Amino acid sequence: MIGNDTQEQVWDPFGTLRRVLWIGGGQWAGKSTVARLLALQYGLTAYHYDYHDARGHNDRRIARRVKLGHPPADPDPDQTWVNTTPEDMATETLAGFPVRFEWALDDLRSLVSGHPIIAEGWGLRPELVAPIIDSPRRMVVMVPTQAFRDRQLRELPRDATIGHDVSDPERARRNRLERDRLVADDAVRSARHLGIRVIEVDGSSNATAIADIVADHFSPYLPPRSPAS
Repeated sequence: MIGNDTQEQVWDPFGTLRRVLWIGGGQWAGKSTVARLLALQYGLTAYHYDYHDARGHNDRRIARRVKLGHPPADPDPDQTWVNTTPEDMATETLAGFPVRFEWALDDLRSLVSGHPIIAEGWGLRPELVAPIIDSPRRMVVMVPTQAFRDRQLRELPRDATIGHDVSDPERARRNRLERDRLVADDAVRSARHLGIRVIEVDGSSNATAIADIVADHFSPYLPPRSPAS
């Protein structure tokens, strides 16, 4: 449900969350590129979930592990990427998103901007965003088709690598890619259940064209386009 009672209960001291435009979805869909283009074209403030989650939230992640009685260090890379099935990896990732979303909300609350804020990232899940938005037009979910994902792998193979030393890099790579597909599929199911628009990126349109589609979707909330863009 969009804009239910939870919307009134979310702490939003500067009214920032009420003005956010959200891009969720799967890896490899071009979410960051589209958000960057829209930020430049419309003078928006961009929030990149992946950057903050990998860097600014690390201390909170360690503190949470300690609180739960887990070792503070990251789990063994082989256990994470090689010896765990993609299905279990996806289940664990999805289970962790609600906590990580609260950290993202804290980041967004701290922002004060004269223009809307555009937030993008795979952890911005439809079922988490829906309770705090007043309309499904404040969110879009972008996912790559399998053909586009395969093309990206051929053209940008480094993007699928694991940033850890593991005993079987190829298996770790396959596991990660399948996990990403499962997580993206779950985002699509959630979005469609909630009436949130899904854009499947197949590579037939360039990033500028996709950004135009997303801008049209967000048009009720966007300021005039910058003349210089």
